[in-house]
Amino acid sequence: MPTLASKTITSIAACFFAAVTISPVFAQQPPQQTPQTQQQQPKQPVYPAKPITVVVPFPAGGPSDVIARIVVDHMAKTLKQKMIIENVGGAGGTIGSARVAAATPDGYTLLAGSMGSHVSAPVLTPGLKYNSERDFVPVGFTAHAPAVIVARKDIPANNLREFARYLQTNGDKVKQGHGGIGASSHMACLLFNSVVGAKPISVAYKGSAPALTDVVAGHIDYICEQAVSVAGAVTGNQVKALAVSSATRLASLPDVPTAKEAGIDYQMSIWAGIFAPKGTSRAIVNRLSGALSRALEDPAVQKRMADLGGSIPTKEERSPQRFERFVMAEIAHWSPILKAAQPKE
Repeated sequence: MPTLASKTITSIAACFFAAVTISPVFAQQPPQQTPQTQQQQPKQPVYPAKPITVVVPFPAGGPSDVIARIVVDHMAKTLKQKMIIENVGGAGGTIGSARVAAATPDGYTLLAGSMGSHVSAPVLTPGLKYNSERDFVPVGFTAHAPAVIVARKDIPANNLREFARYLQTNGDKVKQGHGGIGASSHMACLLFNSVVGAKPISVAYKGSAPALTDVVAGHIDYICEQAVSVAGAVTGNQVKALAVSSATRLASLPDVPTAKEAGIDYQMSIWAGIFAPKGTSRAIVNRLSGALSRALEDPAVQKRMADLGGSIPTKEERSPQRFERFVMAEIAHWSPILKAAQPKE
């Protein structure tokens, strides 16, 4: 018959084994957070917590650079953070674009892209190190502007018709500049040359700004570039403006006729926008898009764009989603045209 002592030992042992069995369950329970432990948790920094770099894939002074500086200056005020323009020119804008495509998608490296970087470069540049359809997240549409065909002041042509005949007769001696293979200025002239049947000598630069400088100096004969880039040279009587590629004349260049007025079917609009690397969070994209939209609604920004011959897209057009659809549609539309327009070897 068990004694009182043996019963006590048995009870203690049972409690011990029960504790051993139950204790792992208690060990798995998460520790209760006290106000002190909650305060010790690191807070996520509010974006943007440091300066943002905006890569312009062309030298300073070109259309991409001009447009980017106008909008980025205002965006920085809205975001209450520095936004630094970094000009990374070369290879028709593809060097700077490739750098952004490979950047960390944290919202601190952006691209001031364009029709050149996203539409023409993928068609015209061999061995491109990025895919414009997959490697970027569109932030927003900044502006669009027609091309202006400008020539050296002493070119022996006073209108687009005469210029077309001059090119057809002297094409192998005429020098046409552009901002690099695949740049929008390259695309604009490629299409114009195709329409009029011209085959000039093509001279590539690291951007359209140095190409325009050489037109003014008379070192090359002509370029086809956005109004925002050449308006100052035209109004300053430094070059001869022969036509604009818009459907109607520009308010900023009222004396320059359209190509349509000369009976030549040359109409296009060159656009620009802000892009982030693929993988950038939707929250960051929306924050940037909101700042961009606010910039484009500012009357001072709108006036500066208009004075340079640029147009601002509507609020609906410049949203990330609408801009993405627009870019994809532009790629689908222009790619076969550009392939067909390339000079045959």
